[in-house]
Amino acid sequence: MAATSSSSTRKLSIVIQRTYLVIQQTITQPLPARDDVRRARVHERATVCVMASKKTQLEHLRNANLFQGCSTKDLEKIAKASDEISMPAGSLIVDQGQTGREAFIVLSGTVLVKRNNKKVGTFGPGTMVGELSLLDHGPRTATVTCETDCLLLLLDQRHFMGVLDQVPALAHKLLATLAGRIRDLDRQYFG
Repeated sequence: MAATSSSSTRKLSIVIQRTYLVIQQTITQPLPARDDVRRARVHERATVCVMASKKTQLEHLRNANLFQGCSTKDLEKIAKASDEISMPAGSLIVDQGQTGREAFIVLSGTVLVKRNNKKVGTFGPGTMVGELSLLDHGPRTATVTCETDCLLLLLDQRHFMGVLDQVPALAHKLLATLAGRIRDLDRQYFG
């Protein structure tokens, strides 16, 4: 019994020492900016893009189906709440069944959407994926991978909800997009 107690005490001591080292390293290293933490958490293989210009960023947003017809002022608010990320071909964007808190809009490249390992389709610029995660914390309904190298716009739920409060027209567009998806599914299954 004494040997087991001694072994347990030694293991606990090692765990405490390792925890202390991690805490010590964390305290002595500067914390990354909030956005860097958010970006790193989303995708390990994604590269956050530095915008060439504000004009280019607004052009990318304007070309996304969800944002067509938005004013420049509204697009600027959306730009502040989003990040452009680059992902190589073969990268997993969204994994069916996993929970998520972000959506992606394809700015360039193509993505492959599968549901239950069956191909739903290949989609290109302007397509939004993962949009249900902007509204709830439910599981992803499909798996989405980059078919080619992709430039994506990342919208996380917290920032997007703030934008919806500032740009009410965007809520109407999101509802119209979701209604279109429901109609497409209805046609597929019921003719």
